[in-house]
Amino acid sequence: MVLCDRMEKLEMRISSEAERILRDAAAVRQKSLSEFVLDSAMARADEALLKRRTLRLSGEEWDAFLTAQAARTPHHPRMERLLKTPSIFD
Repeated sequence: MVLCDRMEKLEMRISSEAERILRDAAAVRQKSLSEFVLDSAMARADEALLKRRTLRLSGEEWDAFLTAQAARTPHHPRMERLLKTPSIFD
């Protein structure tokens, strides 16, 4: 997995036992140690970030959300005129 053209070096200190386990796991996946560690770290990063993008609501909160979403928006004549007026990019 390449995220950009520029490659950065990341160093870390680990025990010899941790290195052996990572090398064995990389071999099972037929990947280099670097590929295995990067893929594993990126998967965990995706999981961590997903938790920040997921909205969890109780049943009551969900009902309130749906009610607010279904509510009619207030009438704003100036906004309607703005949206109907061609822009300089049209």
